[in-house]
Amino acid sequence: MRQLGAMLLIAGAGAMAQTPVEGSDKGANAPGPWSLAITGDAYVVPQDADYGMAVFSADHKHVHLEGRYNYEEMKTGSVWTGYNFETGNKLTLSATPMVGCVFGNTAGVAPGYEISLGYKRIELSVDGEFVFDLKHSDSNFFYSWTELGYAPEKWVRFGLVAQRTKVYHTGLDVQRGVFVGFFHKSVDFTSYVLNAGWTDPTLVFEVGVTF
Repeated sequence: MRQLGAMLLIAGAGAMAQTPVEGSDKGANAPGPWSLAITGDAYVVPQDADYGMAVFSADHKHVHLEGRYNYEEMKTGSVWTGYNFETGNKLTLSATPMVGCVFGNTAGVAPGYEISLGYKRIELSVDGEFVFDLKHSDSNFFYSWTELGYAPEKWVRFGLVAQRTKVYHTGLDVQRGVFVGFFHKSVDFTSYVLNAGWTDPTLVFEVGVTF
């Protein structure tokens, strides 16, 4: 849990440096040339070790850079580069194809993507990657995180979530659940409950800051 505390401190430090930016749009309206985001997640896993995960991203026009820790595997980091593009007016599409390098307990290369489709107050977002393990080819793995959310007001949203991961293990190959999130200026806090009704639930608490 010391690792988790450090990640929450990182998120808090980012909050002190924030400027008012909409929390869910990668800071597209930020006045500076770069939009930065820090996200910290605390996982409370039944019958397994709790852990923290961190993601840092930087965007400038079409350029997307990203770093992750404990995302693909415990004690594993990854660095990414990608290309941003978006289109649409009422129905909006944002997509970022990426390629990453994974190092640590898992070492490999990974093509990935981040896609979001929005219509009025409804948004579908899908993140995925396929890790080619350079040490053990039988450890190749597809990771995905999917959210379908509805925002009745600008400061709140809720919806459904599903993920496939190898960081921890449950009896479900694809985990699913619900979430609710709250926004204030450039800070958002989201809580997830996974697997309730199928097995012992996993809880995820996420803090995100854009600046």
